[in-house]
Amino acid sequence: MVLHATPSRDSARAASEAEPDLPREGAGEARRRPAAFYSSVFAQIEEVGWERLVSGKGDGGVSCLVFRVLDDQGRNHLLEITLPMNYPACPPSLVADVPFLPELQWSKSSRLKDVICQFQEHLRILQDYWSIMDDIDKVLWVVDPTKPTYAMSHRCIALGDDCYVLLHVDVRKPRSLPECRFLGTDGELDRLIINWRKNRKKWSADKKFHENLSTILHFALPPPPSVNIKDDEQVDCGICYAKHLPIDDELGTHSGGTTDYTCENPSCNRAFHSICLRDWLRAITTTRQSFDVLFGDCPYCSEPVAVKITDR
Repeated sequence: MVLHATPSRDSARAASEAEPDLPREGAGEARRRPAAFYSSVFAQIEEVGWERLVSGKGDGGVSCLVFRVLDDQGRNHLLEITLPMNYPACPPSLVADVPFLPELQWSKSSRLKDVICQFQEHLRILQDYWSIMDDIDKVLWVVDPTKPTYAMSHRCIALGDDCYVLLHVDVRKPRSLPECRFLGTDGELDRLIINWRKNRKKWSADKKFHENLSTILHFALPPPPSVNIKDDEQVDCGICYAKHLPIDDELGTHSGGTTDYTCENPSCNRAFHSICLRDWLRAITTTRQSFDVLFGDCPYCSEPVAVKITDR
């Protein structure tokens, strides 16, 4: 989802004044940013924290920035912030894997930290919604999507006997009765539709989602089938975002290896290549070293982590 924030009157006026003064090398050539832009953006990244910056590209790596933002439940979110040519007179545009983006409040004195703070506050609004979607994914037999994203508000749930219900959860009111569509054989569909129409007033915001659904449909919903994970289905590293490390003699025993370290926080449980986590900890000023072990914080949930410096 992309958001272009609505600027305040001050920022709109500043933008109109700044636009004609932007220098050009020649007709049709790209405009150049002033030198002060780069020092300003670097200072703003410093305010947010360089450890939260995932990547940067364009114009020396500062025109499109991706930051890592954690919500209250330890979920990791990537917020992409694109800075226009006349930034900060004009607001940035945002992209994030969320159902909808916040209405960004912006003025000519706003900074990147204000964007991050507004996005974090927006994530708090979505906590109940994501908790409900997590409950659906854990307890019910979800057949689609197989790999849901934070922005997806629909779930197709198997009910047995080749019948399914396609649900759309209201993001702003996730505990309310969802929209639904039943799929399957005619005989079974008639029974499901009749139960839904007859019992839908029994939906209660105080009950768990799967309990409400079972009450309305008037039968016990099948749990998700047990899944045997094959040995070659590994988890992506939370730092390099790859399943396997590259094949490289310099990596020694880690060459081509999979994730071998997992955060012990149950709410996080993020996996890493130990060598990636080691390099990340070395770049953080708060990391402590005792003998051959580095002690620091998880990049995602800030819980304590420890990794050996050597492979011995």
